[in-house]
Amino acid sequence: MDKKTCKTGTRLTASFTAMTFGAVFAFGTTAAAADDVTLTIESWRNDDLAIWQDTIIPAFEAKHPGIKLKFTPSSPAEYNAVLNSKLSAGSAGDIITCRPFDASLALYEAGHLSDVTGLEGMKNFSPVAKSGWSTDDAAIQFCVPMASVIHGFIYNKDAFSELGIEEPQTEAEFFAALDKIKDDGTYIPMAMGTNDQWEAATMGYNNIGPNYWKGEEGRLALLAGKQKLTDEAWVAPFRQLAKWGQYLGDGYEAQTYPDSQNIFTLGRAAIYPAGSWEISGFNTQADFKMGAFFPPVANAGDTCYISDHTDIGIGMNAKTAHPEAATVFLNWVGTTEFASLFANALPGFFPLSSGTVELEDPLAQEFISWRGECESSIRSTYQVLSRGTPNLENDTWNASVAVIKGEESPEDAGKRLQEGLASWYAPQQ
Repeated sequence: MDKKTCKTGTRLTASFTAMTFGAVFAFGTTAAAADDVTLTIESWRNDDLAIWQDTIIPAFEAKHPGIKLKFTPSSPAEYNAVLNSKLSAGSAGDIITCRPFDASLALYEAGHLSDVTGLEGMKNFSPVAKSGWSTDDAAIQFCVPMASVIHGFIYNKDAFSELGIEEPQTEAEFFAALDKIKDDGTYIPMAMGTNDQWEAATMGYNNIGPNYWKGEEGRLALLAGKQKLTDEAWVAPFRQLAKWGQYLGDGYEAQTYPDSQNIFTLGRAAIYPAGSWEISGFNTQADFKMGAFFPPVANAGDTCYISDHTDIGIGMNAKTAHPEAATVFLNWVGTTEFASLFANALPGFFPLSSGTVELEDPLAQEFISWRGECESSIRSTYQVLSRGTPNLENDTWNASVAVIKGEESPEDAGKRLQEGLASWYAPQQ
């Protein structure tokens, strides 16, 4: 990849000008009602159709008469292609559901998404929350954050109770718990395989890693070229992963992601390195009580960091015929009301706004409570650093697997990833 394409701070002038924003802010809900317009929403979340039709749309329309919402999702695998085709043809909906980082950034740079930086509702989001839908220099936002997923560990409460294990707070307690489970022999200590690779990086390296590189501090330093993947903070998570193999059960090398889900929900494993998106499925499949704990810190009293990864946002088609009504809707998405509706309809997809939201699902509430105890960060490879070749995200997958299987040392893994990143990313050269 041409190094110029990796230069940060890329901006294009959005068609939604500051003058238009001024008109929008003056517009208000009453004027929107008078227009009696329908906003069409594009999304890849076709499994959310009932949630939108039964919960979200009625709640919005009740408070904003005259603005109607129509949710028109596409197949997840086809969404990017279908959306790009519609945008090019001028037939896309008024509201665009946004995947995080480069896919949506490309839409903004092509003039398809409006600059929403000045929206009143954007005041309710932190820089981390907005990072998935910002230009590289964080100066412009092009989608309103909707939800994140949080990483940690889900565990079988019955197993912990039987073995007299408390939720581990430190790494020493974590490995002592794993040893106790292994020695007892009733349960596999942790359900995770390496066949599909991505779990080792997503629920392994980027789950425990923020505690080592101090979340956003380290991630931003890596982006700026001030830290390297050979630094101790980035090699240390691999050292922990190198210990995991002995706790994953026989045949973990061939174990797929669905295999791991089944092993845990059938009660055969005590701990599951997790993403919060598992909550809804596990609630229906597991017949035992579950708990969750965040990645244990090195020493008691250390600041804890969690991967609170931006997952889904929503923006405005730059060519919408109804920018005023669209702005009313997007501002509503930034409210606590929307956050509460969405988060309770989809346990495990957490609101990114600063308002306090009480979740009905106890496991989801446990995950989101960590925001009050730990610092939030996003996955280290997702912003900018996986645009080139070799792809850092994919390389982190295979490096995490190789370290767990003992085929590559933590130091060699860090060196290989650093050499790959430096081969195309100017700040690391």
